[in-house]
Amino acid sequence: MRHDEIVPVLDFGGQTAQLICRRVREAGVFSTLVRPDIPRAELAAMNPKGVVLSGGPSSVYDDGAPAMDPGVLDLGVPVLGICYGMQLACQALGATITQGEHREFGRAALHIENAGGLFLGVPQNTSVWMSHGDQLTDLKSAGLDVLAATPSCPYAAVSTRPGAASAFIGVQFHPEVTHTPHGIDLIRNFLYEICGADGNWRMSDFAERSCEEIRGRVGDKRVICGLSGGVDSSVTAVLLHKAIGDQLTCVFVDNGLLRKSERGLVETTFRDHFQIDLRVVDATDRFLGELAGVEDPQEKRRRIGASFIDVFRDSSADLPDAHFLAQGTLYPDVIESGHGHAGNAANIKLHHNVGGLPKELGFELVEPMRELFKDEVRKLGEVLGVPDQIVWRHPFPGPGLAVRILGEVTRDKLDLLRDCDEILLEEIVANELYRRTSQVFAVLLPVRSVGVMGDGRTYESVVALRAVETQDFMTADWARIPYDVLARISNRIINEVRGVNRVVYDISSKPPATIEWE
Repeated sequence: MRHDEIVPVLDFGGQTAQLICRRVREAGVFSTLVRPDIPRAELAAMNPKGVVLSGGPSSVYDDGAPAMDPGVLDLGVPVLGICYGMQLACQALGATITQGEHREFGRAALHIENAGGLFLGVPQNTSVWMSHGDQLTDLKSAGLDVLAATPSCPYAAVSTRPGAASAFIGVQFHPEVTHTPHGIDLIRNFLYEICGADGNWRMSDFAERSCEEIRGRVGDKRVICGLSGGVDSSVTAVLLHKAIGDQLTCVFVDNGLLRKSERGLVETTFRDHFQIDLRVVDATDRFLGELAGVEDPQEKRRRIGASFIDVFRDSSADLPDAHFLAQGTLYPDVIESGHGHAGNAANIKLHHNVGGLPKELGFELVEPMRELFKDEVRKLGEVLGVPDQIVWRHPFPGPGLAVRILGEVTRDKLDLLRDCDEILLEEIVANELYRRTSQVFAVLLPVRSVGVMGDGRTYESVVALRAVETQDFMTADWARIPYDVLARISNRIINEVRGVNRVVYDISSKPPATIEWE
């Protein structure tokens, strides 16, 4: 997508590479990841205001370590190198990189020796977040000046000298993470003090340009959108409807694995409010039949995915000129499905529809939000007039409640879990915690526990509550729900949902746990 201003980030495989893009966008300049070995000419064709080199897990001396075109440093625009990106660029400039005498992981005390520019307005002594073993040890032949140091890293920030052919700044620490208190100030200084950016990127611009691109690509063909009712697919549908109007048909598959009132909300919002052509397919019996006797979570996902493809194909077979399939894929989906630019992202989420699905259905894929984070999608939804009830809705997994029921999925278990989930969300909303949490749900565990109700002994189900806080869903921390609220939720579930006698609270972070249990 074309933009008036763009700062590409060369992705060397660091876990926070996309976070750099996000911080740049938050500062008002569009940014996107590009592959690490992108040729200088291709990068120059983007007409960038500046370039950022991300961190990465490799050493510059490792076999097969990501490399870059040295010409990137001669583009005539400022270049910011972060961690591995700093080392790689400094090596290209003639500096020496060696294994540090002391590794640095976590917070470090930074002393700024050369204020101004990148460090304009930043306290002379501050803290930064480090994560490195190698470090820069020789500046003599590289034409670099020292900007800042830590006790164990004398060249924590460096830059080329004024008038040098290459305008380069390198930092060994990570300004993109929240653990670096003035990190966003450093990024803004790079964009505005060093690159001279205007900061004119807005979500409204993204919406208009996306519509232009969609119209140009789709032409007079029909687009089918698999609508789930979640924020991602909902915003995708509204964006497409704004772009091509009646050429869009949405298909909502009721697989019997939904939350309470899910189907009614989708029909009211999209058919009545937005007047979108919506087809609703009730395939409950088919999905539950496929899941009968299945306990393995990956097999559940496989069967649900395969059934969805069949149902979707059947329901869209008679649509005229159906050529494109739209999906609400986000960038974290792409990264966690092993599609990172550096080619070494772990394949964590096997259930995301990133590639493959269009081939099986015979459609060409449209993913207008493939480079957006969840919070950016919400902003886009607000720009497009999507109701708050949808925009701020917590994520819901594609396989639905099937992955929140550990073990075999049955109608009785689904009914029980829906009742528990409804109580949980009612209390979270009533206590004004819904917008302060990122995802809240109940999980039915495959165990039963002993309890006492009245004068009798019970042996009934255990339900776990999960609530997390996160900015991008790639990492998450468990939410500190007040004890009195948890007590009320537990009391209501045990008293109002027959078959449950114990409620537990999940206090695991991601990583090492995932947000969902399956």
